[in-house]
Amino acid sequence: MVVGICVGETSLTEVTFISDKMPKVGEYVTIEYDGKLVLGMIENLIMGNDALNVDINDFKAIQKISRIGVEDNYIRGKVKILGDVRDNLKLPRTPVLPGTEIMLADKDILKEIFKVKNPLKLGCLVNQSDVEVNVDANPILSRHLAVLAMTGAGKSNTVSVLIDQLLGYTVPVFVFDMHGEYKDASFPNGEVNVIHPKINPNYMAFHEIRRLVNIPTNGYIQERHFRKAFKEAKAMLKDGRANSNNFLQIMYDILYEKSLEEGSDRQIIDVMNKIDDSMDKYSKLFNKNAANILSNIKAGYVNVLDLSQVDEFVASVLVSHILRNSLQRSKDAAHSDNKEELLNNSVFFILEEAHILAPNKRESDSKRWIQRVAREGRKFGIGLCLVSQSPKTVDHDALSQMNNMIILRLVEPEDQRHVQSASESLSQDLVNQLPSLNVGEAIVLGLMSKVPTLVKIDEFKGRRHGDDMDIVSHFKDIKQRRAEELDRQKKETLDMGYDY
Repeated sequence: MVVGICVGETSLTEVTFISDKMPKVGEYVTIEYDGKLVLGMIENLIMGNDALNVDINDFKAIQKISRIGVEDNYIRGKVKILGDVRDNLKLPRTPVLPGTEIMLADKDILKEIFKVKNPLKLGCLVNQSDVEVNVDANPILSRHLAVLAMTGAGKSNTVSVLIDQLLGYTVPVFVFDMHGEYKDASFPNGEVNVIHPKINPNYMAFHEIRRLVNIPTNGYIQERHFRKAFKEAKAMLKDGRANSNNFLQIMYDILYEKSLEEGSDRQIIDVMNKIDDSMDKYSKLFNKNAANILSNIKAGYVNVLDLSQVDEFVASVLVSHILRNSLQRSKDAAHSDNKEELLNNSVFFILEEAHILAPNKRESDSKRWIQRVAREGRKFGIGLCLVSQSPKTVDHDALSQMNNMIILRLVEPEDQRHVQSASESLSQDLVNQLPSLNVGEAIVLGLMSKVPTLVKIDEFKGRRHGDDMDIVSHFKDIKQRRAEELDRQKKETLDMGYDY
C-alpha cells in the first residue's frame, strides 16, 4: 500500500512526503531504492489547504471558499530513517531520490524486527495490534531503564508487566516500594518476597549513621566523639556485651559514661543531644539480629523493600546502604575472577518515586549512590530502573545514564525538555507526540529495541495496589448503609408495637 511520495530535499536521516490519504504517526514504512529496503517511522503529519492559507484575513472570503468545497487539501509528513532491513538496519550511505514511493511496512518485516534473543513482551504496536512488541532483556538489565509518565498514564501497570516478564527468566528483581504498592501484589510468573526495612548496624558505614544523627562534616570535635562511640558500640554488639538492640541507645550510653568523667569535653553533651533527637525517629531502623538485607534477596522473586512506613530521609539512607553494599559485593566478586559468583550477585533494582530518591536540585545519600550505580553498575551486573511521574525533578546525570526509556503520556513542557536532554534518541517530533498518547500507550526507545516504537502496553494480569482510590463510591456506600440502618430501626420499632 502506497503511503506517499518523497518530495523536496531528502537526507540520510529523514525524508518529507506528500500523501493523498491520511496515514498515522508511529506507523512504519519502507522505501525501496538502490537495492536497499529502508525502514522508516512516520514522526510528523500536517494537513493544509493552499486556498485556505493563514494569510487570508477576510472571514467571509474564507466562508465562501469553504462552502465551495475546495479540493486543494494536502497531507505532508516526515519519515525518520531507521535503517536498511536487508543490511541489519544499518543507515544508508545515499539519500532516497525525490519522487520515490513510500510503502506501508509489511507485517512480516515488523515481526522480524521485534524478534530478539531474550524477549520481554511489552504489548503490541499502537497502529497494528496484531504485531507484538518484544524488547531484549539483557540491555535493560545491564544498561538501565527509565519509566516516565504523568500521573494516571499507566506507569504502574507498565512496571508490573515488566516485572512479571523478568520473573519468567528468574531474574532477582528488587523494588524500593515507597507506597506499599507491591508488598501484597501477585504475579503470574513469580512470588513476592517482602523485606522489612531493618539494618544490622554491623553492616552500616560510619558516614551513614553520622548523617542520620546529623553530625556536621565540619564539626571535627563532635565527629571524633561520635566516631569513638560508633566503634565501641560495634565492638559491643560483636562480642555480645550490648544490653540493647537499639544501636543509637548503645552509643548514647557510651557517651553518657564519658560525660561523667572529670574534665570531659562539653561537646559530648551536644552529640548526646543529637543522638537523643534521632532516637525516636530511627530507633526502629536498627536491629542487631537482622541479616544483611542483600542476603534476603531471592532469585525469581519480586523482592520488595516496604518503605511505606518510613520517612524520606530513612528511605534515602536505606537506598544508599543497599546500593553501596550491592556494588561493593559485586566488585569483590569481579576481583576474585569468579564470573559465576559475579552473575549470582546480579540484581535489577527498581526505584519508585525516583524524583524523591534522586532529586535534581539537592543532594542526598541515595542520589550519590544511584548516580554511581548508574555509571558503574553495568560492569558488575547491577541494573537500575528509575520510575517517576515528575521527570523534571529527577537528577539529570542519573537519568542520562538510562540507556533505555519507556515514556508514557507527558504533558508538562519542562518534563519533556528534561527527558529529551537526557536521551540521545528522543527526537523533537517524538516529543511532540507525548501529550497525545492515550493511557497505556508509550514510546519505547533505547538499546532494548532495534527501532523506536509506539506501543500499547499490555494490561497486567496479576494484582497490585497502585490504582486511584474510589472515594465517591466509599462515601456513597456509607450513605446507603445509614439509610438501611434507619429502615431496620424503624421496622424493629414497629414490630414492638410502637408508633414511629
